[in-house]
Amino acid sequence: MKIFTTKKEITDYFNRKPVKVIGFVPTMGALHKGHLGLIELAKQQSTQVVCSIFVNPTQFNDPKDLEKYPRPIADDIRRLEEVNCDILFNPQVTEMYDDNEKWHFELGDLEHLLEGKFRPGHYQGVTQVVYKLFNIVKPDVAFFGQKDYQQVMVINKMIEKLNMPIKLVMCPIEREADGLAMSSRNIHLTPYDREHSLVLSRTLNWVKENFDKAKIAELQQQAAQLISAEPGVELEYFEIADGKTLHPATEASESFVALVAARVGKTRLIDNVLLN
Repeated sequence: MKIFTTKKEITDYFNRKPVKVIGFVPTMGALHKGHLGLIELAKQQSTQVVCSIFVNPTQFNDPKDLEKYPRPIADDIRRLEEVNCDILFNPQVTEMYDDNEKWHFELGDLEHLLEGKFRPGHYQGVTQVVYKLFNIVKPDVAFFGQKDYQQVMVINKMIEKLNMPIKLVMCPIEREADGLAMSSRNIHLTPYDREHSLVLSRTLNWVKENFDKAKIAELQQQAAQLISAEPGVELEYFEIADGKTLHPATEASESFVALVAARVGKTRLIDNVLLN
């Protein structure tokens, strides 16, 4: 695996060796099986696969969250080599950002719903860094995980509005054997938290099994009660949303997704399930 830390290095490499299909998996590191699944899928659909590891400061609205975000780079490199990733792009913050850089991308309602409501400014930071990475790597196909469903919608909107020649692939959520969605943040869960975190996937599955678009409000209320009753779990939102807009779902919606965010102990977790 080739490792590049500057824009010039990776640009020069692709200028010297043009590639038919570049597959790209942008990450913030602390890689787990979910990330590696994205890379394995990218390998099936690409000539060369680039993974980026960059903990992007502009998408954190809590400085403490940024500070404690895990950065096990040696372990990440080993994992990428095990799945035969072709290229790692691992830049420093100074390589990606100039001082006092300004950015605003018009995302409409999508920016202020759900995650956007609880993490104001988050999606501005996401679009800012992904736009930069897309312009550096110039991928043909980009792979993102379904766990960040709203993020996939945000990136898709940016690609469409800017007419970027990139195909976006959303990959299914990878889960632990007991159902917990894989996340880099899971390492912060205590054994007690870990046990009680399972209420999220359990409730999502219950909603999927009992889904009836005539009973959306009732299902949503029951799901919120189930999660709120779990010890050590503080619910932020549980929403059955329109899969295309993320507005609250109605009987007229064509696709449905249930999304949840909660604090389990000191760790914030998100999860979702497609309902049809």
